[in-house]
Amino acid sequence: MPGRRWAAPVLLALSLPLLAPLSPPPVAAATGSPAARAAATVPLEEINATTTQVAFGLRRPTAIAAPDDGTRRLFITEKRGTVRVYHPDTGLAQTPIIDITASVDESGNERGLLGIALSPDFAESQDLYLAYTALPGGAVTLARYRLDDARLEPLLAQEHAENSNHNGGQITFGTDGHLYMSIGDGGGAGDPFDSGQRLDTLLGKVIRVDVSRSCGALAYCVPADNPFAGVEGARGEIWLYGGRNPWRFSVDPADGSMWVADVGQGRWEEVNHLRKGRQAGANLGWSCYEGLEVFDQAQCRAGAAYTAPVFTYSPHTGGCAVIGGQVYRGKQFAGLVGGTYLATDYCYSTVWALRENGSGGYDQAELGQTPTQVTAFGATPEGELYVVNDLPGGLHRVSFERAQPTCRIAYTTRTWGGGMTVDLTVTNTGATPIDGWTLRFPLARGQSVIGDWNTDLTQSGDMITAADAGHNGSIAPGSSVTLGYLVTHTGDASAPARFSLNRDACAVVR
Repeated sequence: MPGRRWAAPVLLALSLPLLAPLSPPPVAAATGSPAARAAATVPLEEINATTTQVAFGLRRPTAIAAPDDGTRRLFITEKRGTVRVYHPDTGLAQTPIIDITASVDESGNERGLLGIALSPDFAESQDLYLAYTALPGGAVTLARYRLDDARLEPLLAQEHAENSNHNGGQITFGTDGHLYMSIGDGGGAGDPFDSGQRLDTLLGKVIRVDVSRSCGALAYCVPADNPFAGVEGARGEIWLYGGRNPWRFSVDPADGSMWVADVGQGRWEEVNHLRKGRQAGANLGWSCYEGLEVFDQAQCRAGAAYTAPVFTYSPHTGGCAVIGGQVYRGKQFAGLVGGTYLATDYCYSTVWALRENGSGGYDQAELGQTPTQVTAFGATPEGELYVVNDLPGGLHRVSFERAQPTCRIAYTTRTWGGGMTVDLTVTNTGATPIDGWTLRFPLARGQSVIGDWNTDLTQSGDMITAADAGHNGSIAPGSSVTLGYLVTHTGDASAPARFSLNRDACAVVR
C-alpha cells in the first residue's frame, strides 16, 4: 500500500545481469486510438470529476489492468494475492481468476500483491506480470503468470526483509515494449541506508527490463540502452533513481512520457513528469531532496543533476500519500480532460489535475473528490478510467462534467524587498447563498504569513486555510467579500496558483 515514513538496511539478491543486444518491438498507437487524440482546452476550473461505484466486496484492492482482447474485462489485484475479474454486464466474479496467496507475504500494511501488467500480446499468449512481496522474507518480486496453465514464474527479486513498507510495486509496459517497475527505498524513516542515491541496489528505483526473452542465467534481459548497463558497481536494470516510494507511475501512450508520483516523508508529496528522451538515468532527488526542498544535505552531491517535480503539495492539506494516476486518453470525456494527468491522495481524496500549458509550465486544479483511500487508477483499452479503494474495497468508474465554478477569486499584490501584501476578492458565482466559508490555497516556497485581515487565517507548511471572520461569513449569489494577508518571502513573490472554497475549485482572475 502507499505508505510513508520509515527505512532500514537492505540486502542485494541479484548480480549484474548480462546486457541485451536486442529489443522487443515497440507498442505503437494506431491513428484514432486513445493515444492519438488531441488535448482538451476547457479550463480545469470548469471541470468536475465524479465517481460511480460499480462493484463492492473487494479485499484491499491494489491495482487494475484491462486486457485488450474484446472481453471488456478488468483484472483487479487484491493484497492477499488474488486477482478478481469485473465485467460491466455481470459484475465482480466471486472466484479469483488468479490465486498466488501461497507465494505472497501480506504481512504489515504495505506488503502483498501490489501490481499487474498484461503482456502486449496477452490476447494470444495469455501471459501477464505480477509484482508482489514474496514469502518468506518479503522480497519485492516480479513474476510472469501464464494464465492458460496457472503457472507462476518469478523473474526478478529485490531483498526487502528489514521493513515491511516502501515496496513500490507498480508495473507497466512502455511504448517501447519493455517492462517498467517501481521499487521503494526499503522502508524506515529518512532513507538511513541511502538507497535512493545508490546505484548498487534496486531499492528506490524505477527499473526497465526486457521480459520477452532471457539472457544467460537471468530470466530477463537488460536493454543495452539502459543508462547503467555495463557500468561497474551499478545495477543495469535501473532506469530512474532517487525515489522514496514511487507507489504509482504511468506511461502516457501518446508520447511515451512518464508520470511518477512519489510518496513523501512528511513535508511534500510530488509528481514528476519525464519526457521521452529525458528519462534514462534521471535522478528524482530522494533523499537529497524531498519535493523541492533539501531533505538530507549529506546525500546531495556537487555537480549532480536532479529532476525537479512538476507538482508538489503538502500533507498539511489533510493528505498523507499521493496516488499517481494517468493521462486521460479516452473518448467519452476527451473534450474536457483529454491530455490531462489525474492523481489523488490516499487520505485527502482530492482529484488533482495537471495539464501542460504550452509555455513550459502546468495548469493545475482540484476537480473534486474520489472515494476515500484510493490505491490505484486503471484504464480500459479505450482509455476510460476507474479507481479502486482500499477500505471498504470498491471499484469506481470515473466521469467528468463541465460546470461553471461557484466561486471566483481576483487578487492584487504589492511587493517590496522581502515582503508582499495580497488582497483577495471572493465572489459567489453560484446560484445559492454561501453560509460560512473556508478558502484554501498554497503559498509559493519561502513565503510565510505574518498578518491578515477580514479572515481567520492559519498556515500549515505551504497551505493556507482562511476561514470567514464571522461578520463576512455569508455571501449572496453575485456578491463578494474581501480579505488579505501579509507575507515575508525569500525571493519568490508569486501569487497562489489555485484556490478552493469549501473544497470547490474557484476560477482565478489573473
